[in-house]
Amino acid sequence: MRLNLPQVLAPLARRIPGAPRPEREGDDAEAFDLVRTETRLKNRAQVERYLPDILGRALARIWIDPIFRDRFADDPVATLAAYGVFLPDTISIAFETEGTARPRLVVYEQTGPLRPKQRMLYLQLVMMAGK
Repeated sequence: MRLNLPQVLAPLARRIPGAPRPEREGDDAEAFDLVRTETRLKNRAQVERYLPDILGRALARIWIDPIFRDRFADDPVATLAAYGVFLPDTISIAFETEGTARPRLVVYEQTGPLRPKQRMLYLQLVMMAGK
């Protein structure tokens, strides 16, 4: 199965495990998709491999869509699920804006009930200028 991405972003060459996603109805039906097929990430290795690309697309959408930004800020994991991206129960995402004009998405893993959650990765848009 090959992942078809919007042409405005760099295509993802890797394969993401998943199944075809059912069509959505309502006001989100024509919205920018984060993935083309339902994507179920089952373990840490899959999260590390595929989630940065998916969250990169989410950050791009957050930048231009205030409704999506508010929805994502309220509950990142549920918003991803609404767009067909399902994470393991051990994975959580924090939407951080404190101290920065651009939001940062931090992915955590909870490895056990008595262990503190550990930061796996984070993503933040960075603006660069060159000469």
